[in-house]
Amino acid sequence: MARGKLRIYLGAAPGVGKTFAMLAEGWRRRSRGTDVVIGFVELHGRPQTTAQVRDLPVVPRRTISYRDQDLEEMDVDAILARRPAVALVDELAHTNVPGSRNQKRWQDIEQLLGVGIDVISTVNIQHLASINDVVERITGVVQRETVPDAVVRAADQIELVDMAPEALRRRMAHGNIYPPERIDTALANYFRLGNLGALRELALLWVADRVDDELAAYRERHDIQAPWETKERIVVALSGAPGGENLVRRAARMAARSKGEVVGVHVRAGDGLMHPEPVGLEDQRRLLVEVNGRYAEVTGVDEAQALVEFARAENATQLILGASSRSRLQEILRGSVINRVVRAAAPIDVHVISPPQPVQAGLPALVPRHRPAAVPVRRRNIALVMGILGLGLLATALSPLHQSLGLPGALLVLLLGVVAVTLVGGVLPAAVATVVALFGADFFFAPPLHSLRIARPADIVALVVFCAVAATVAQLVDRLARRGIQVSRARAESEALARLAGRSVLSGADALPDIVEELRRTFSLDSVAILAPEDRGWRTVTAAGAPVPSPDEAAMSAELDQGTVLVLSGRALSADDTRLLGAFVDQLRLTQERLVLESEAAQAAGLAEANTLRSALLAAVSHDLRTPLASIKAAVTSLTSTEVEWSQEDVRGFCKTIDDETDRLTGLVANLLDMSRLQTGILPVAVEPVSVDEVVDRALASLSSGTAGLVLNAPGPLPLIVADPGLLERALANVIANAHKWSPEGAAARIEVGLAGDHVDIRVIDTGPGIARQWRDQVFQPFQQLGDGSRDARRGVGLGLAVAKGFTEAMGGELDIEDTPGGGTTMLFRLPVERGRRT
Repeated sequence: MARGKLRIYLGAAPGVGKTFAMLAEGWRRRSRGTDVVIGFVELHGRPQTTAQVRDLPVVPRRTISYRDQDLEEMDVDAILARRPAVALVDELAHTNVPGSRNQKRWQDIEQLLGVGIDVISTVNIQHLASINDVVERITGVVQRETVPDAVVRAADQIELVDMAPEALRRRMAHGNIYPPERIDTALANYFRLGNLGALRELALLWVADRVDDELAAYRERHDIQAPWETKERIVVALSGAPGGENLVRRAARMAARSKGEVVGVHVRAGDGLMHPEPVGLEDQRRLLVEVNGRYAEVTGVDEAQALVEFARAENATQLILGASSRSRLQEILRGSVINRVVRAAAPIDVHVISPPQPVQAGLPALVPRHRPAAVPVRRRNIALVMGILGLGLLATALSPLHQSLGLPGALLVLLLGVVAVTLVGGVLPAAVATVVALFGADFFFAPPLHSLRIARPADIVALVVFCAVAATVAQLVDRLARRGIQVSRARAESEALARLAGRSVLSGADALPDIVEELRRTFSLDSVAILAPEDRGWRTVTAAGAPVPSPDEAAMSAELDQGTVLVLSGRALSADDTRLLGAFVDQLRLTQERLVLESEAAQAAGLAEANTLRSALLAAVSHDLRTPLASIKAAVTSLTSTEVEWSQEDVRGFCKTIDDETDRLTGLVANLLDMSRLQTGILPVAVEPVSVDEVVDRALASLSSGTAGLVLNAPGPLPLIVADPGLLERALANVIANAHKWSPEGAAARIEVGLAGDHVDIRVIDTGPGIARQWRDQVFQPFQQLGDGSRDARRGVGLGLAVAKGFTEAMGGELDIEDTPGGGTTMLFRLPVERGRRT
């Protein structure tokens, strides 16, 4: 009997419409004559979903008694007896009531599939076992019902049911998902925009991986070798050589821009010999894991061919290689891996990445007058070989022509060889080549032949002239080399001064370290540091390289400003380096002066801001104090008046007015003091693990009056938060009083507390007039005027909210403004959770 087919509607989040889509597909198939039944469906009281059932036949549910309750489950036996062509079974991850035929609903579905019944089912992304922990970290909600990924991946068809987070929240606010009493809590917790966006991305990535597996299987079945660019997959070749970390980071940036995948590959030699692992390969592998990449190793005799074959097998679209460090000779003898990869990789794009920073050589050392110009060792050795072997072989090759060439002709040809050796290796190889050429000419061309004796005086003169010409040429070449070194040094000094000038425009903490690092690179030193004196020695202000010497141990030191000292460690600097070093020292002193000026400017700006605040406070206090003082004055004047006889009830009313206005004055003075402490940075903060419920209760108790009807929704248990209990209590009291003040008649403010990942959210919600988005930045500024209204003409203006925000941020939390669904303002406190402890 053929196995039935499984089709799954995968939802990115609850409420996106997967059950609706399942019913619509079932009704479509029934309208075409297919025998379709509803095995089990959860309608959740949603009218649109209920209407979608239409005339589909429903298999009656089975009732199971469990713990004195009658619970309904899908009747698998009834469906098996009915034997429909298609069964609609909702909630794939559901756990059955004990006593059912199977423990999980997906096991029920497996039985239906086994007898040839096609099944259409639904599941949300958060119920997949492989990402259950990820969903918990994102949403803070533990999903206890899960389904193995293998069950879902084995489905014949998977269709993603998706919806934009904003649209899903609107559907929730309209009451299409949850009943009204659950809407605000859901929007404030699980259905936050960030949560929905993350769940949506998880669903898209999971489905994309499955599609990628199906595509790979299709290409393998049809023997398709050429890569299909359905997804950016970047392969980076790792050899363990320096600079490999740069390749991994570059590949990660490229993959992030294209939402692609990074695969690192190391090719091991296939010669059958044991080779030690490259030193830097482990660090590169660790970095690859940190950027969410995947590592692989392949073995191949031809490194280029192995890379290309691996890239094709991975369906890669791009291949990243590091620039070769081989010499020209090695490339000639062993070939270029990069060139072979480029020729063989089409149509894969190949990127060759240069080192992150060019190797900056130090300043070329000037050559003293009495010493020849320095030549690289490799060139000198080549020139010595040319002089000894090359000129010796040249003289031997010319010997059969001694009668026609004679000694003068042979000396001219050998002189050409000496000049070539001089140009390649300088003075020392030139002297060796001159001696070899001299003996070769004497031995093969000066009578008597094949001896070192000279019979004719003219031959002696010719040989002497040859030596003089060779010496002159060597001297000229040496002088040109000196000039070249001088030009190179001048160019290097100019570039160093240009870089130094560029560093001079830097400001802030990076100015001194950048100049110190530039100084170390310019003079090829081991370390450079700026030290400041302290009680027990020296303190390192900034340093580049290691180890950092003391002024007594340093190769050279120079005094800077503020008692600091510049110390240099490494090679000894020559007199020619002093001028450029002086420029660096002067620039360091200027930078120190600029840092001092910047610090003073920052202090001045802080004082100016404080003065501005004081002016604003004074201007505002004159108004805010006037109202309660006027009320107190009027009440006292009335009480002390002798013209009117007041009743006991009138006296109590006047006393109540005086008491209320005195409390108002007390609160205003407290807020003024708090704002002053916040602005001057002297507010004492003592954070500790604290219970959210206790702080909220104390905040409500501190208000004592004016909070009648306020609704508190705090599900438990909640983790302890890290906060200052006193500051948090006052911040909450200010915000709650503000919310209660602006709530309309008959509509009380609400407080909702919930866990969201690694923090707890406390929402103070009102349904008042709300705050326009363009004025929200000004709400937390004391005594700011919002829009065209006067101060205090709009809600949220004054000291209360500014103090609340200052307190919250001082504790390491956040205080933000959100819209209340249906109108109003929600003030959101976000406070960190203490790990490992729960209330």
